Amino acid sequence: MSQAFLPVSRLSFIASPAHRPMSRSTYLELASQDVALPIGAELVLKQHPDAHAVLLDGPRLGRVIEDAARRFRTPLAFPIMDLQLEKAVLLETLGVPVADVAKFHFDAAPDAAQITVVRDRLRSGALTPRMRANNDALRHIAQNTDLVPVGMCIGPVSLMTKLIADPITPIFMAGAGETAADNEEVALVETCLELAVTVILESLRHQIAAGAQAVFIAEPAANKVFFSPRQFEADGGALFNRYVFDSNQRIAALLAEHDVDLLFHCCGELIDPMLETFTRLRPALLSLGSSRDLVHDAKLVPDDIVLFGNLPSKQFYSETLIAPDQVEQRGRDLLAAMRATGHPFILGTECDTLHVPGCETQIWSKVDALLRCTCGPRPGPRVCVATSVT
Repeated sequence: MSQAFLPVSRLSFIASPAHRPMSRSTYLELASQDVALPIGAELVLKQHPDAHAVLLDGPRLGRVIEDAARRFRTPLAFPIMDLQLEKAVLLETLGVPVADVAKFHFDAAPDAAQITVVRDRLRSGALTPRMRANNDALRHIAQNTDLVPVGMCIGPVSLMTKLIADPITPIFMAGAGETAADNEEVALVETCLELAVTVILESLRHQIAAGAQAVFIAEPAANKVFFSPRQFEADGGALFNRYVFDSNQRIAALLAEHDVDLLFHCCGELIDPMLETFTRLRPALLSLGSSRDLVHDAKLVPDDIVLFGNLPSKQFYSETLIAPDQVEQRGRDLLAAMRATGHPFILGTECDTLHVPGCETQIWSKVDALLRCTCGPRPGPRVCVATSVT
């Protein structure tokens, strides 16, 4: 597939050095232009025959991310969404063999000394090759382009759930009143959550040093599968606040300290009070999954937080689940509905758009359809800033 695109600078917003640091008004301005924004750097990466090698080569990876932003005609340079990176660097720092990382779970709570070791080693620069390449890619965007360098990190609750074989039971037990002092499983959850926050803060410090102006925090596990809606109602959201809000607030505080924008993402199934909890983090942009009705959510989210989403990118691989014309129609309908609410909105995908071997043509056709959603007739003058040629 060959694609021809006009420069991102045709957008009225551009992240030139004169516009740095970023501000909340940047995203509000971008939303006012009815842009469409797929997150899909992996699709561009997989067009390279040596994609695995690119992932370990920071400057080349940076050029892939830049290429994705140009193709998707967005000033926001979103990286590859790899939510395994922080788990890998954490476990390798503790001496877990690389081959065991993916399936590793803690059987007992790590002790304070282990948490200190992880923090100190990461702070000193003991990163995995993939994490170093990601930071070098950010540096490429910051130093060589007019794009906004966007960092990426898993959220603390989502990382905690990857460190424990069964996180649901102890989370429920904590909601029922069990404490870390008298229950080993609750202690395991809470210690792993603290360990997750530690790793994420150190990862973010490196990304900020590399030039990140915004960070996309992906917290898909902060949902009603892991946190019982009945318990939420019974305790007034106390456990959700303690686990989800408090841990993410520490991350938001670090970003605010460095004038880096928080872009918060949760594609999980939510109840409204969970969504309202996210808004208290004051993200510049809030990204939600396709299960959410964004017109409804516009009533729950403050007007200075841009809503983003939420076309079903997890279905893009299949013509049966969704066809290109359906993507375009749903996108146009969502744009019109959100315009009617008056809430700032950027049309995008519910999550990143992943490469699926053998389905490349189908997926790219859906991405092209998403991009076309903002190129049709609009009230008043409108310029389509990109074209696609297959």
